[in-house]
Amino acid sequence: MEKPLEKIISENIRREIETSGKTKSEIARAIGVSNPTVSQYCSGRAQPTLATLSKLCAFLDCSADDILNL
Repeated sequence: MEKPLEKIISENIRREIETSGKTKSEIARAIGVSNPTVSQYCSGRAQPTLATLSKLCAFLDCSADDILNL
């Protein structure tokens, strides 16, 4: 049984954040969201908009393909 896309995205966001060495606070400030929102992205309780995903990828120096599992 395949994982839901939301779960895959949250796992990939969490991995990219851990790999970056940046804190959730730094990321939240850089992409214009709150710290709890970044935590929600990591847990799968929320998904970033395309605009926010673009900012997140630019800040973490990763591609949207890495996050979206394309």
